[in-house]
Amino acid sequence: MSTVAATTVAATTVAATTVDTESPYQSYVYAYPHKTAYRPLPERPRLAELWRGEKQDALSLYLHVPFCEVRCGFCNLFTRIGSPEGLTTAYLDALERQARQVREALAPEARFALAAFGGGTPTYLTAAELERLCDIAESGTGADLRAVPLSVEASPDTATADRLRVLAERGTTRLSLGVQSFLDGEARAAVRPQKRAAVEAALGRVRDAGFPVLNIDLIYGIDGQTPASWIASLDAALAWRPEELYLYPLYVRPLTGLGRHAGTAANPAWDAQRLALYRAGRDHLLAEGYQQVSMRMFRRTGAASASAGEYACQTDGMVGLGCGARSYTSRLHYSFDYAVDAREVRRIIDDYVAAPDFSRAELGWVMTDEETRRRHLVQSLLQGEGVDLAAYRERFGSTPELDFPAELAEFAARGWLAADDPARLLLSPEGLAWSDAVGPRLFSAGVRANMAEYEAK
Repeated sequence: MSTVAATTVAATTVAATTVDTESPYQSYVYAYPHKTAYRPLPERPRLAELWRGEKQDALSLYLHVPFCEVRCGFCNLFTRIGSPEGLTTAYLDALERQARQVREALAPEARFALAAFGGGTPTYLTAAELERLCDIAESGTGADLRAVPLSVEASPDTATADRLRVLAERGTTRLSLGVQSFLDGEARAAVRPQKRAAVEAALGRVRDAGFPVLNIDLIYGIDGQTPASWIASLDAALAWRPEELYLYPLYVRPLTGLGRHAGTAANPAWDAQRLALYRAGRDHLLAEGYQQVSMRMFRRTGAASASAGEYACQTDGMVGLGCGARSYTSRLHYSFDYAVDAREVRRIIDDYVAAPDFSRAELGWVMTDEETRRRHLVQSLLQGEGVDLAAYRERFGSTPELDFPAELAEFAARGWLAADDPARLLLSPEGLAWSDAVGPRLFSAGVRANMAEYEAK
């Protein structure tokens, strides 16, 4: 298998026909390039060298907690179910070692504009362990959690009052609760063992804790779900007046619980069902006073926002701590190994916990100029506000139309682009609905090749 070497290919030669042209649901593109494109870095560059000369005045900090109480049937996140005695302590010890070594690699004046704890389920940790997690973020990296937006993910069963109290006191501005469905039958169909009563109780505790922003995650496309049941679940969420709602299409991926039983073959009828449910949910939220930020994200009009005005995902770097986190510099994206299979996940976590040295990058993807342009386009176009053409021109001395003529011509022909806007390149409402097909069409030939070669584990 080739080492990480991003092949520079002219945009006009990237054939859109290499991507399935029928399904709206090809890949959730939350970062580019996808982690399955990463490969071992033979030279294992030192972090100090990678970060030297990088813009570091508005970094993002991400701490990864790879533990959950259960694995849902749709989940392909890097996470371990449960932990033997002492493992969470050993993991936090390793996280502290890594934080110190990463901070030494950054410039003395480096500062953070945004922070997040994800997983896994960060609230799998006890209240005392969450205190330590916050201490590591602050003393280990120098981040001031009370001064920047801090987002934390939680599950209903682990959103206990003592854990939430710690997070609120340490400056959490956004608490994201993974609910997926308020209907017990749909939760069972998604292999998510929870009861609505427990979900409602958790939401009450979250509201009592006083976080400025509550986000609720919901999923559509669950077996047996109907338009009526989908709207009922949405209305149950709206009763809590969340500042944000994320609506996720269900994916059935390899090595997940649902994937092992149902397979992952294309299903046009299921695609049509998901698309219809998406549109019903979108229209319902718009009618209820929410604004669409992206295909998945909706924010209540006038509600508080947990975003950071200083941080721009297209241009600013990210420091990831933990064995499932990734980091971004302008020249290299890097991380540790990735897996879904329980045995492989345990192996990677055990290796991380035992590691004394975190001063080098292990796996990654080199960011060429072409890849940087692609990432900027992906990270911007899939948002409701689209691509700021002046900012693109200032950064690259070009335009998206000149750099990606074939891709944008296809998007226009499909009706995925909005009417001409002299200042911005925008997806149309139909383009937003097809975001999971738009994003993959912007992948480079090199990224596609590595993703195709990747063997799930």
